[in-house]
Amino acid sequence: MTALHLVVPDGVDDPARPSGGNSYDRRICRGLAAMGWSLDQRIVPGSWPDPDAPARAALRDVVVGLPDGAVVLVDGLIGSAAPEVLVPEARRVRLVVLVHMPLGAGSPDVGECRLRARERAVLSAAVAVVTTSQWTRRWVLEQYALPPSRVHVVEPGVDAAALASGTALGGELLCVAAVTPAKGHDVLLSALATVDELGWGCVCVGTLARDPGFVDRLRRQARAAGIADRVSFTGPLTGADLDAAYGAADVLLLASRAETYGMVVTEALVRGLPVVATNVGGLPEALGRARDGTRPGLLVPPDDPEALASALRSWLCDSDLRQRLRRAARERRATLPGWPATSERISRVLAEVAR
Repeated sequence: MTALHLVVPDGVDDPARPSGGNSYDRRICRGLAAMGWSLDQRIVPGSWPDPDAPARAALRDVVVGLPDGAVVLVDGLIGSAAPEVLVPEARRVRLVVLVHMPLGAGSPDVGECRLRARERAVLSAAVAVVTTSQWTRRWVLEQYALPPSRVHVVEPGVDAAALASGTALGGELLCVAAVTPAKGHDVLLSALATVDELGWGCVCVGTLARDPGFVDRLRRQARAAGIADRVSFTGPLTGADLDAAYGAADVLLLASRAETYGMVVTEALVRGLPVVATNVGGLPEALGRARDGTRPGLLVPPDDPEALASALRSWLCDSDLRQRLRRAARERRATLPGWPATSERISRVLAEVAR
């Protein structure tokens, strides 16, 4: 049995703070344990990826205490932000960094960005880097000039789920995303206001706690547009409640300004739900194609309410389009990998590191 030390941020198991990264960490933890790895999970407190001195000290205490030669898998939210702790320790432990979202991906200044400089230092010191999409792998290779042989893709899995029945008119809209500027809810509301004469209702599932000021602005925006009674913000949902939200929907909407993969896309597709999303990062990769090459959804440019409104109008007004996209989503459903495949892939990477 091989020992694995897994370093993750505080809140990874908090149901009030669901995220793709947290879900991924939990699932691979369970999967690796089932495959025979001896897991030592270390939770590091602090506000990552912008840690204060106590958070860095807590990370240092965790890593310094690990034995020489240990295989250490660090969530990138922590790892990419703490080179002063991890780079020296990478000389004696086998450091693997799991990159969900490159910390410098949203910065406009490639040459001088502090986040990129810190992240580059950590990833360059790691013996292996795991990304959750091909898009992320390409990004870190291009930006940080890492050896390609050290950067591996392990896509998220998806759980089997019952097909959503859908409605005849397609007006049950669902958005599953933390309510933050990065997820583009302001763009979504602008687009919905443009198609207010059509029959629809939109349920937005996701935490409201990360940026309360943004949430307040969204509520004012919805009231000013006259659509407040047609858009609901539920907060985070998990388990049966989240399943019920997907099951009642006709289509998933995602107006993100940046995404490395978008696990909610595959969570929708496994239920046969088409997706209307922005063409950013790894979202096209997660959306994929049906066997005949048809996309199971529509992609639009980010930060473009008019384009998103046009796609919504097409979805709501064209029954033939809805049927084609639903058929493509059900075909794509059959090709989605499960979580056991994800655990097996990351296990192979870690086993190679442990040799």
